[in-house]
Amino acid sequence: MLINSLLLIIGFVMLIKGADIMVDGASGIAENFKVPKMLIGLTIVAFGTSAPELAVSIKSILIGSGDIVLGNVIGSNILNILLILGCSSLVHNLTVKNNTVKKELPITMLITTLFAVLLSDSIFDKGVVNTFTRADGIVVLLFFSIFIYYLISMSRNKAEVDSSEILSLPKSFIFTIIGLVGIVLGSNFVVDSATKIAAIMGISERMIALTIIALGTSLPELVTSITATKKGEYDIAIGNVVGSNIFNIGVVIGMPVAIFGGIGIISFSYIDLLIMLISAILLFMFSFNDYKITKKEGLLFLILFIAYYSYVIIG
Repeated sequence: MLINSLLLIIGFVMLIKGADIMVDGASGIAENFKVPKMLIGLTIVAFGTSAPELAVSIKSILIGSGDIVLGNVIGSNILNILLILGCSSLVHNLTVKNNTVKKELPITMLITTLFAVLLSDSIFDKGVVNTFTRADGIVVLLFFSIFIYYLISMSRNKAEVDSSEILSLPKSFIFTIIGLVGIVLGSNFVVDSATKIAAIMGISERMIALTIIALGTSLPELVTSITATKKGEYDIAIGNVVGSNIFNIGVVIGMPVAIFGGIGIISFSYIDLLIMLISAILLFMFSFNDYKITKKEGLLFLILFIAYYSYVIIG
């Protein structure tokens, strides 16, 4: 038990540090090609900070721990909005651009709704159990391709990037590779040790995935968004969360399932899906209202976060 707990901590450190190094490297590559900040937030930073989730997802699929895959994605998407944007908005009101409200947030709501529907087979047919099939994975991957098309069209509008503190291209590639190695090794430690701890303590994989693993793999997003907010880089803070949530559904779960096969009988609560949907809807409503996420709205996010996780832990 002690050894597994130690390996879990080591795994998280490797995941977080690996993601941090990879984001620096990947951002350096992007900045060398003069990519605008919002695009960096939606792609390089968002995808980089979601790399721990992807690594954990692939590892979990390969060892047959489907609940860890789903719990990790659902938990991470809830944490990204309620905890990360909640904490960030307490640091400073987050200004949301018109383009984000009209395009990126609706895409987030649509893919979140699609994911929830695909997981709710028994609602539409009482005679079946909830599963997430290879076909479901392909569907969310296809939807994700719409987001990629949007990013490609956005990238055509290149902007000047401050080149005062840009990593050299060779150094950026080295950082990216080192970060990826740390993420892969860390994911192995996290999944293996968390699964063993759950078995020893008699705790369900769903509980472990929604709490320990989801929080651990979301730490890169938390650190990145709060740091970006302190620096006044609200586009990166919001783009990081929006991009991460879309990436989590489209690639973190969609790609491994499409490649390695579906997830069998799913043991999750519909309250998990409901909170994930409510989080995405609230984010859109708050942003649409005055193009800001205020401190009061951030506090509401945090209250909902505490209420939900109190239910998960106590229930």
